[in-house]
Amino acid sequence: MASAPLISVLLPVYNAEPFVAAAIGSILRQDYRRLEVIAIDDGSTDRSLEILERCRKADGRVRLISRENRGLVASLNECLAVAQGELVARMDADDFAYPWRLSRQAALFAARPELGFCGSLVDTLLHGRIARGRPDPVFRLDLPVLAKFFTIFMHPTVVYNRRVIGAAALHYDGSYGHAEDFDLFRRLADRYPAAMMKESLLVYRIHPGSVTSRHASEMRRTHLRIVGENLERERLADDTSDLRAIGDVVSVETVRRAAGFIHALEERIAALPDTTRPSFEAGALNLFYFLYQLVNDEERPALTHELLTLTAKWNAIRRREKYALSPGAWAPWLSQASMWAGKRADWVAYRFQSAPAASALAPYRMGAA
Repeated sequence: MASAPLISVLLPVYNAEPFVAAAIGSILRQDYRRLEVIAIDDGSTDRSLEILERCRKADGRVRLISRENRGLVASLNECLAVAQGELVARMDADDFAYPWRLSRQAALFAARPELGFCGSLVDTLLHGRIARGRPDPVFRLDLPVLAKFFTIFMHPTVVYNRRVIGAAALHYDGSYGHAEDFDLFRRLADRYPAAMMKESLLVYRIHPGSVTSRHASEMRRTHLRIVGENLERERLADDTSDLRAIGDVVSVETVRRAAGFIHALEERIAALPDTTRPSFEAGALNLFYFLYQLVNDEERPALTHELLTLTAKWNAIRRREKYALSPGAWAPWLSQASMWAGKRADWVAYRFQSAPAASALAPYRMGAA
């Protein structure tokens, strides 16, 4: 193991008292031992710093920085600046890494030293139960193309290879707040090979206090801005204001503008060469789903009905959702009731198809510090 590359694990922490002990404990219990954990307490007002101090005292591989709140992007770049590892792994303070995560990812880089970065599947933890992640066939397509439309990897699963990626390239841009990972991945994927591992190496916790939940609106606006920049750069769109407008406000006007944008984009993609067209088609479909979710979250079925009708995408959604949304234009109350019933059915199915978190994580849990 002495010759194994050092892995630096970047762990930004802000008010993560209920979860951070388990998160850092899951890293310290990795079967890959040659690692360092760089934990930055970003001005937490709860007991996060106290817990991190105890972890640092218990294990010399933990390096702790504590300072005033500067935000996630500043914390990530500060971690990168002091990291010593040849491989740099991300970790969130509310997630949980399986004990074999880093050894599996290190083995991938050993087998494919040309790789710049990789990510993996995740299992999700919601309401005390774990749902197993499943491979998505879309990742058989061109990752650099897909990276123009969506965040190709879950951020806390990523490992960067600094033997391949230059220091200037491995930097988060603060102007893309709450979508900084999307921006970085699109830039890296254009220059360096990337790989998606077809196994779950992390438990991703879904809860109201997560960054994704707290900053969903800003994340969506920035996401659409990044997609727009990419499409303009690829000359697949001349003006992306119709796409970006729906990120600011969801209305009849912005839904119609977004639908028109999707139509125009699909027409340009249809003219692309056979070698690249399928990847761009998959990316455009993902963009539609992003818009569909954005509009659907407004819980105004008439607007969702309008988007599906104008984009001719009724067959792209689940049959149950189709039946629920069909009366949305003339009986929104009926669609709302049907969608509520559908969400309830999803929750029941989730409970019966997923493993209890307590039993699934029991062998690896770290008690509160």
